[in-house]
Amino acid sequence: MHIPDNYLSPTTCGTLLAAVTPVWTIAVIKVKAQIKKHHETLPMIGISSSLAFLIMMFNLPIPGGTTAHAVGGTLLAILIGPWAACLALTVTLLLQALLFGDGGILSFGVNVMNMAIIMPFVGYGCYKIGQKIRHEKLGIIIGSYLGINVAALIAGIELGIQPLIAHTNSGVPLYCPYGLNITVPAMLLAHLLVAGWVEVIFTLLVFKFVHRVAPKNIYQNSNNNHINWMYLLFGLAFLSPLGLIANNTAFGEWDNQELKQMLVKQHLSSQVPEGMINGFHFKALFSDYTIAGLPVSIGYILSAITAILIFSLLIRGFKNEK
Repeated sequence: MHIPDNYLSPTTCGTLLAAVTPVWTIAVIKVKAQIKKHHETLPMIGISSSLAFLIMMFNLPIPGGTTAHAVGGTLLAILIGPWAACLALTVTLLLQALLFGDGGILSFGVNVMNMAIIMPFVGYGCYKIGQKIRHEKLGIIIGSYLGINVAALIAGIELGIQPLIAHTNSGVPLYCPYGLNITVPAMLLAHLLVAGWVEVIFTLLVFKFVHRVAPKNIYQNSNNNHINWMYLLFGLAFLSPLGLIANNTAFGEWDNQELKQMLVKQHLSSQVPEGMINGFHFKALFSDYTIAGLPVSIGYILSAITAILIFSLLIRGFKNEK
């Protein structure tokens, strides 16, 4: 669901970046108030960012030859509230884009809209309804499943409208070459059949874990509580190479060479859209979570550990500033 650069027109990217900016502003205000009430919110944001990062490393094979992954958007909203989840996921997506090349720089606002705003708020709304009718677990299941699928639907629409809004005078797409009739079913198929259910499983398992380590209050200030979270995070980090089992590319995340091969094979075009060729190209330091000179699996583990350490240092820096 990480839309790369050049799949969307600059207008689309700019519009959605402008749309998410006031949400970030409100989130900062809300979270500042939350931190005053619960001081443990800040370290929990760091833990939650790491958790989301790790969850997204576990790619899953999808029928048709693509891949997808869970995100943890509803889970984070349940753990720390939707506004804090929005900020945690924003930081996660920023690190993924800048350091690991997962998701675009120009399309950052688009990915934030889908995974850091739509997903956690839809999921959290379902969870709260479940609580009100005294069926909390049902709210978790519906929220996590619906949250990721609504986000997938929106991503499919964002990709699919590109041939309609950005094309040459002769009607040739400048960016994503696939229309709504392809992008929406492809995104929904992957998430309705596979990623959505994995999202549910992750959410339920971690929710159960939380109730075991912090039965009274997620914000309880306990060294044992933090140690248990570290065990979970580093355990997931060492298991992250399992995500390499699905080695195909997710829909809408192909590089230009892969896309050209697909277009030729499908008899749609002999070349990649002009806007994708001449667009913005950013080379991340550890692209695709690999480290030069090391086996891919080791690079995956080190990338995961690096992310945990970066989030921990960022949160420590914010605490020291206070």
